Amino acid sequence: MNILSTLLNNLNYPTIFLLMLLESTVVPVPSEFVVTPAAYHAAGGSLNVLLIILFATLGADVGASINYFAALYVGRPVVYRFANSRIGHLCLLNQEKIEKSERYFDNHGVAATLTGRFVPVIRHLISIPAGLARMNYWKFLLFTTIGAGGWHTVLAVLGWYLHAIVPEEQLNDKITEYAEYIKIVIIGLLLIGIGYILIKHIINNKKKKAIDYDTEN
Repeated sequence: MNILSTLLNNLNYPTIFLLMLLESTVVPVPSEFVVTPAAYHAAGGSLNVLLIILFATLGADVGASINYFAALYVGRPVVYRFANSRIGHLCLLNQEKIEKSERYFDNHGVAATLTGRFVPVIRHLISIPAGLARMNYWKFLLFTTIGAGGWHTVLAVLGWYLHAIVPEEQLNDKITEYAEYIKIVIIGLLLIGIGYILIKHIINNKKKKAIDYDTEN
């Protein structure tokens, strides 16, 4: 944990990449406390906010790929055994969290690798069920990049905004406060989006059945 604290207190492009790589594997590194402070400092001129988003997203891609290939090659029993092990518990993992990410993947299909990047707990584990399901890797990487890039952009915008209204000593408290609001809004938007897709799918199916019926008669 001392190493993580040192990295968090010395944010630059390589440490942002490394921390987001770790967050996308099984190490509990909250992205809110990496990308948002980095963007906060970028607003002061010490970093470039676009490069922050780029390196954070590349790190997430590499970390997610590690999880994907690990799950792909070792299989579900080994993944569960690790989640229930002492090391897994030190990483705040357990079988219930893995199963929750699998249910999310099953319920939302391959698009879960995109939408899951916005959902707490699911975010850094969604690549595991993608690997277990043998999802096409390039599609997985594309969706992961879009999802991670979108999430990091939201956090970067928050950091840039906070620079204008919050002194640095209050930054972490404000990140915690605003991050909760952001999560609620994003989850709400995801539910609305999923609902819209389902309704559209149902309507299209009804139209198709009506056309088929008219054709047959």
